[in-house]
Amino acid sequence: MPVLTKEAKQEIFKTHGGAATNTGNSEGQIALFTARIEHLTEHLKKNKKDHVTETSLVDMVGKRKQLLNYLKQSDIERYRAIIAKLGLRK
Repeated sequence: MPVLTKEAKQEIFKTHGGAATNTGNSEGQIALFTARIEHLTEHLKKNKKDHVTETSLVDMVGKRKQLLNYLKQSDIERYRAIIAKLGLRK
């Protein structure tokens, strides 16, 4: 069973990316990674020995960080807006 349904992903992209079909937008991708990271974090709180999921979580955090760094370099205002909207620490 997928964590995020198709409708949930479309809603994330609609809220953060401008349109449900705009899946390439940095803000939408960052929001999607954040939702997946939050879900995996909750999973790991219950299943402490799930090392495969832990590795996936670390990879996802790294990908989100790369996207945030790209956004920070290209458009600082969009970066500050997404950080505030998602409540990320930076």
